[in-house]
Amino acid sequence: MAVTMQDIARDLKVSVVTVSKALRHQGSISVATRNRVLQRAKELNYQMNWVARSLVTRRTYTIGLLLPDVRHPFFAEIAKAVAETVRPRGYHVIISYFEEDPELEANEADSLVARQVDGLIVASSQPPESDLFQRIRDRKVPFVLIDRPITGSKASYVGTDNEAIGRLATEHLIAQGCQRIAHLRGPEISIATARMNGYRRALAKHKLSMPAEYIVEARYDDDMGFRAMQRLLGRSPLPDGVFCYNDPVAIGAMKAILGAGLQVGRDIAVIGAGNVHYSDLLAVPLTTVDQDTVRIGTQASEILMQQISSKRALRSKTVLVTPRVVIRKSTAREPRRS
Repeated sequence: MAVTMQDIARDLKVSVVTVSKALRHQGSISVATRNRVLQRAKELNYQMNWVARSLVTRRTYTIGLLLPDVRHPFFAEIAKAVAETVRPRGYHVIISYFEEDPELEANEADSLVARQVDGLIVASSQPPESDLFQRIRDRKVPFVLIDRPITGSKASYVGTDNEAIGRLATEHLIAQGCQRIAHLRGPEISIATARMNGYRRALAKHKLSMPAEYIVEARYDDDMGFRAMQRLLGRSPLPDGVFCYNDPVAIGAMKAILGAGLQVGRDIAVIGAGNVHYSDLLAVPLTTVDQDTVRIGTQASEILMQQISSKRALRSKTVLVTPRVVIRKSTAREPRRS
């Protein structure tokens, strides 16, 4: 027979309400009482009856996390931050990904809403004219956008100042003495455009003019970065610095540079964006622009939890994390030896 909260309450001579609060990590009960309840629940192998709980609370205690790519370390770190934020509140995360496909994203979002998740966190690839978020709003499911703002969505958003990323990265290369700075741009989404605009504005500020062929589409992964950098290596004169849309693209670019018999840093300085966890472990540690990934996941989760628990619609919030350059060897402009 399944163990119930009543069994735990009877054993410890406390109320069922106290047991419920302890198991949900909520309410004003003492640490000692909470620990006693949790210990007894563990001893009895108590399992929460989620169906019964949902019928009472009208919540499923699940949130959906929609990501373009679960393999990308940036999104993996966001997923970890989201789970660690909502787990102590009794929530579980259902992660889905859509491979940068807006139609697949819409299908996955509709499926999560149909499964009655209590809220959604989305790094979206939807075009501005999409009605996806209005459909979600019509179903009264709260949601928060991360990383990629969607024009006209009127939703809470947590991300980074992407134009600042492009500006900071390019200005760092200029400060290192680079004069021919190329850009491996991202896919056709708003944050890639913003980063490219930051790149262009930094060049203009320093009165540097680059030929159009110094901007090459690399999209978002290392293989594409490798191929895009190979195209750049065919340019004359060669660029002496490259700002890459993200760290995986930068890693692919460094592979192409090294494969061509050139040195990363001395011959061509490379900077990425994202500061993924292995950036400092590469053969040539990667200079990058840190986006404070953990804060993005944590802040989005906090906003969503507030929306879920509120009895009225809350005003949308926009949180922009300030990026910063993390300097490593890939942009060290060592002088040539004679």
